[in-house]
Amino acid sequence: MTHPQPLPLPEGIRSCFAQAVNGLTMHYLEAGRAASGQPARPCLLLLHGFPELAYSWRKIMLPLAAAGFHVIAPDQRGYGATTGWSDSYDSPLTPFHMLNLVKDATSLLAQLNIGHVHAVIGHDYGSAVAGWCALTRPDIFQRVAFMSAPFTGAPTALNANLKVMAALEQLPQPRHHYQAYYGTRAANDNMRYAPQGLHAFLRAYYHMKSADWPENHPQALAAASAEELARLPTYYVMPSGLGMAETVAPHLPSANAIATCRWLPDAELSVYAKEYERTGFQGGLQWYRCGLNSTHAQELMALAAQKVNLPACFISGASDWGVYQSPGAVDKMQQQTCTDFRLLRLIPGAGHWVQQEQPEAVTQTLLSFLS
Repeated sequence: MTHPQPLPLPEGIRSCFAQAVNGLTMHYLEAGRAASGQPARPCLLLLHGFPELAYSWRKIMLPLAAAGFHVIAPDQRGYGATTGWSDSYDSPLTPFHMLNLVKDATSLLAQLNIGHVHAVIGHDYGSAVAGWCALTRPDIFQRVAFMSAPFTGAPTALNANLKVMAALEQLPQPRHHYQAYYGTRAANDNMRYAPQGLHAFLRAYYHMKSADWPENHPQALAAASAEELARLPTYYVMPSGLGMAETVAPHLPSANAIATCRWLPDAELSVYAKEYERTGFQGGLQWYRCGLNSTHAQELMALAAQKVNLPACFISGASDWGVYQSPGAVDKMQQQTCTDFRLLRLIPGAGHWVQQEQPEAVTQTLLSFLS
């Protein structure tokens, strides 16, 4: 099989497909596989978030492979060139439940005859998948690295987040939480067919959540209240009545800023734009809908007593509000969820897209942890 669009990959990273992966034909990127007849290398599994792709790991895969690892980064269910999932808003959400996403990961490893993973590394929503991999399958995964989204294990109560999200709408200047928005029927079309065009929408969205946007000065919130959440930037708590496309449109960087953006030049942004033009965003949005679903929450709450007992670390950008969007999450991750937490690093000069904005610092931090 071949990818629907030619990917501008560095030499040494190859695009591959695996069939019969928990009902999917899964596309993945690979670097560092041992030559035929040579001993297998320790494996690293890299799990992307929203709205990204396996391609988002391109800058750190070769350095990790050069350090002796076999590096695998799939397009997860709902994304990119991976097929076998439904993009209908009305289709069942069960395939996108968190524990089934873990099964996607373990099924891919089984198809590749990989019995153990030295570390699972997840970014953004992929951080949650990595956390559940570590929590439920410590027989396979030996370490876990969370990136840009703290992992706090199973929810402890139903609908707590929904109540705070609803309270945002009652503020003097009503706001709308991005996760609630992502759960709406309108969200996919609002972004896929953005009035400014999909490429310009993604440019503004990535820019606002990066260290390039001068208004990103994250700090801990005092409580999980509507008043405190309203301190978050508008890409987290949007003006009520606006979609994400309209929210980020005024913050499109200048032509000069785009031309000098080294971490995401236009040719690389086009890879994302072409993929989301082809697939839409609904596959990734289904994950958020599951996060707001009480049946899904109850399934995870049954595992509330379990903890991550593997060596764990957290890496994010120093300009990333995602570290603090859930008040108390960073502390809970270190002190309660993980019993062997070893490292937290907030990397200067990076926002939310830390492995793309500062790949050298991320690689160095990971290698220190992985050793």
